[in-house]
Amino acid sequence: MDKKEVKNLGYLGYSFQIKLVKQIVEDTKFSESILDIISPNYFDNEYIRLIIASVKDYKDSYETIPTYETINQIIKSEVRRDIARESALEMVKEVLNSDSKDCLHTQEVAIKFCKQQELKKANQKIQKILDTGDFDRYEECEEILKQALTIGDITDDGIDVFHAIEDVLSDDFRSPIQTGIVGLDNLMDGGLAKGELGVILAPFGVGKTTLVTRMANTAYNLGYNVVQIFFEDNPKVIQRKHLTCWTEIPLSDLTENKEEVKRLLPTLKSKEGNLILKKMASDGTTIPQIKQYLRKLTSNGMKPDVVFVDYIDCIAPTKQFKDEWSGEGNVMRQFETMISELDIVGWTAIQGNRSSIGANVVQADMIGGSIKKGQIGHFIVSVAKTLEQKEEGRATMAILKSRFGKDGVIFEDILFDNGTLVIDTNDSSDVSFLDFEKGTKKKDANFITDVINKNRATSGGG
Repeated sequence: MDKKEVKNLGYLGYSFQIKLVKQIVEDTKFSESILDIISPNYFDNEYIRLIIASVKDYKDSYETIPTYETINQIIKSEVRRDIARESALEMVKEVLNSDSKDCLHTQEVAIKFCKQQELKKANQKIQKILDTGDFDRYEECEEILKQALTIGDITDDGIDVFHAIEDVLSDDFRSPIQTGIVGLDNLMDGGLAKGELGVILAPFGVGKTTLVTRMANTAYNLGYNVVQIFFEDNPKVIQRKHLTCWTEIPLSDLTENKEEVKRLLPTLKSKEGNLILKKMASDGTTIPQIKQYLRKLTSNGMKPDVVFVDYIDCIAPTKQFKDEWSGEGNVMRQFETMISELDIVGWTAIQGNRSSIGANVVQADMIGGSIKKGQIGHFIVSVAKTLEQKEEGRATMAILKSRFGKDGVIFEDILFDNGTLVIDTNDSSDVSFLDFEKGTKKKDANFITDVINKNRATSGGG
């Protein structure tokens, strides 16, 4: 087909159109940029046209994008013919269940197509003006062309510095979600808030999954909707870790105490929130795929409050880079953007490099791969274990970065037991500061005393 004559998206195929509808329904920012310029007539399937028309009408009326459930309700109430109604509902189901591969490419192609259509319309208007020979309307032609070139762009005009000042000054403007690790929560002013990114840095075999699971378990116990994504563990292993968190029965003793565990299940299931465990492929999963999975959960009635990704090194970039490190930084940036767009808390873990293995304190320069993985995080905590500490179920935890509290704090030789998932900063032999310039530890007696006293006062609060 001659592209000059293309008037709809049919030349890109049926599958592309299905993916595009999915992006319009599930990606709010993309919808904002394309709904004003996309027409139902750009689709060559009558039921897709019906869905797009419903979405556009709903957006015009309520200034928000309808959910799949709402679209179904609109179709049921407005489509009178039984066959057409059932076909449209099946189309909605097909869109919902379609894959989200190449979603960024789909969005880019669709935006370009729609902008080209707008440019064609603008050219037609300008040509009509030129045909009249009225040269005084040059500025009008210029404005028509300018609008056509900028329409569909995502804009952000910022906010006035005095906007919603009451919320800004409120005590709970961040509404943080606790980690359950008292020392961390105290230094983070209560935990991470939605839109904030936390990073756990540790060498392999130290206990990244232990810390992630303990944090996820705490969030669920507090009534939040939690998604724990992992790549290398068996789901049953993660399930057992959570059972140990709840029952305090060591992992090695769960099977022989299974009757006691089963008696506690009704109480454990009665929590207000949800805890979803999701294993994903470690050889190609991307952030857009994770985003689409989280959006699918939301469309099914379970909007996540916090997501844990164990761990970010297993995620692939969405495009090719000249070097591996650039790709790693891009993945972390996409992760930060995702949690901001979805308004959730994000936690992930990253591997330390060789020098982190057996180190007394894991420092920021021990990040494996790109240092950008650490630069992007709002909060970074590291975990170190010497051989002796591994044998004794202990570790040294350091706050390497905090955008909303004190960093450089080291909790030395804390209780960190991978078998019982007990992590206790109060059970520490010493608290000190990390001198970032010299790479050594230093003391600040007054602050350290305050940290210890505050930890003890709030012990068990998470």
